[in-house]
Amino acid sequence: MNFCPQCQSDKIVKSGVINSRQRYKCKSCNYFFTVNKLGKKIDQYYVTKALQLYLEGLTYREIERILGVSHVSVMNWVRKYNIHKVQNTGFHPTYKILNQTELEQFFSSSENTKGSGMIVTELGDKFMMIKWERFKE
Repeated sequence: MNFCPQCQSDKIVKSGVINSRQRYKCKSCNYFFTVNKLGKKIDQYYVTKALQLYLEGLTYREIERILGVSHVSVMNWVRKYNIHKVQNTGFHPTYKILNQTELEQFFSSSENTKGSGMIVTELGDKFMMIKWERFKE
């Protein structure tokens, strides 16, 4: 239920449409108003994860597929928070999404952990492992 922003009364009626937005009139104080669009709020967790993944070298589209958030939103957050990737052409990131058991199995083999840097980050009930390896010469 909407309330009048002027007098907080709930005695309001529809009073036309302006710029594709519903207009209302308060019957108590005769005030005309429109209700602001609330928009979809995205949890700050996803913003933080998207920016982390971007800094780790993932593309906007990869982040979109992993988190289920529009790549355009990710681009806007990168611009908003003025995030810059470090350009290092000697390494390339690869990533895997693993559950708890798969993660344990991966780290149990010492061959998987040699010759590269790694980071593991939580994604809901799964984990993303990002690994940097040198380009083969």
